[in-house]
Amino acid sequence: MSASELPPEFREQLNHVTGRRSRIVVEHILEHGFITTDDLEQIYGYMHPPRAVRDVREQGIPIETYRIRSPDGRNIAAYRFGNPEEVREGQSGGRITFPRKFKLALFDQQDGKCAICNGLFANRELQIDHRIPYEIAGDVNYSEDDTTAYLLLCGSCNRAKSWSCEHCPNWQGKKEIVCRECYWAQPTSYSHVATREVRRADLIWKGEDEMRTYSHIAASSTQAKQSIPDYIKGLLKDIITSVVRLFV
Repeated sequence: MSASELPPEFREQLNHVTGRRSRIVVEHILEHGFITTDDLEQIYGYMHPPRAVRDVREQGIPIETYRIRSPDGRNIAAYRFGNPEEVREGQSGGRITFPRKFKLALFDQQDGKCAICNGLFANRELQIDHRIPYEIAGDVNYSEDDTTAYLLLCGSCNRAKSWSCEHCPNWQGKKEIVCRECYWAQPTSYSHVATREVRRADLIWKGEDEMRTYSHIAASSTQAKQSIPDYIKGLLKDIITSVVRLFV
């Protein structure tokens, strides 16, 4: 669909897209019909093109990804506007800026811990994230007095959550109910991890005593010729089996 064929309502929505990187993507697609990863890297100097496109999607604008051949024959990603009817309400203008007291409320509720790995962090080291990805639900129901739709994550866990969500089949399906039952939305009560029927536990060892324990586990796992996760699961299985036998 050419720029002249876009519905007036959609053009108006594009006018509300903010941010230099987002505007570059929008204006380039309006002028050329699409933008490629090479365009973003070579013309505009963005070393992570998908992030620039995601900025636009986060503002409610539907963007389709497809593959084309570059001038030198490589298979690269290209992006164009999607169905204008799929503009998402509540996302115009991008993510909201959370007040300081909102983050402090979350920090107190989580006792200063990351919701995923349970590691203890300073307030500045934790990041507010949506339980259900912004790209799926937006900030439609945001209220400064209600923190239930958000959680605090350390940088590593936030990046892991983002990667998992972006590669989840529901990233295209966009069903909120699927996200609500996911590990990344409810780490303590979930039925799947990015639609996969698995269970997950993220652990972090911090402080002298815990680091010493970890070193013992690492040495023992090496001796047993097992990975650390497999070794820990084996230990837990043996402990649980022993406890169960006591009550049988």
